[in-house]
Amino acid sequence: MTRVVQISDTHLSPKKTHFAGNWKPLLAWIAAQRPDLVVHTGDVTVDGADVEEDLRHCAELLRSLPAPVLAVPGNHDVGEPGHPHQPVNEERLDRWRRHFGPDWWSRDLEGWCLIGLDSMLFGSELEDEARQIAWLERTMAEAGGRRIAWFTHQPLFVEGADEEDTGYWSVKPRPRAILLDMVRRHRVALVATGHLHRSHDREVESCRFVWGASSGFVVGPEMQPAMPGECRLGAVVYDFEGADVSVTRF
Repeated sequence: MTRVVQISDTHLSPKKTHFAGNWKPLLAWIAAQRPDLVVHTGDVTVDGADVEEDLRHCAELLRSLPAPVLAVPGNHDVGEPGHPHQPVNEERLDRWRRHFGPDWWSRDLEGWCLIGLDSMLFGSELEDEARQIAWLERTMAEAGGRRIAWFTHQPLFVEGADEEDTGYWSVKPRPRAILLDMVRRHRVALVATGHLHRSHDREVESCRFVWGASSGFVVGPEMQPAMPGECRLGAVVYDFEGADVSVTRF
């Protein structure tokens, strides 16, 4: 069995320390889970998209975890597609890669291929968007019969796969359609995301979609439209064994 802990939306910074008090309890909790791997699904930082010291500080914190760590960026880390003041771009991506390594990656387990995706590229029209999609097709085609799990920041959808544009909250309809086609063709078994600061778990067309709660702070109804899931702090534990996975939301 391989145990993977997903944490998300920690929103840490050496100067804006609003949520820093959650780090030590989170660190102790992760150690108690005895994971083989930790995956951070983005918004590691408060201001990493513009403040490199946030990236440097948070990369150092992740290195203190008691297991190997893989991470994918969120909008607070590298900006977001189409944002008028903080668009994802090559400069912001390069800063992420210097401190955290690749923004998309794969890790093979017995029976599984884990794939990390940079959802901030979806709909960006950067060259890296097309490169990531080509790499994703190739990686899944070469999975050799292993089941496939994706980890990324932004959920593909909120209410349903055919919903209209939800703005800030999920992947835009055009790139979403491409990704959902890939989910169906390659029989992706699990899509694990963050971003919404909510905990949720549901199955759609034989794929399990898990939202990992924030480890930083909750978002109240005055800041977020009504949507599924629980509004609470948390994390997720995945136990991969053979072709199976058990999911425990904390």
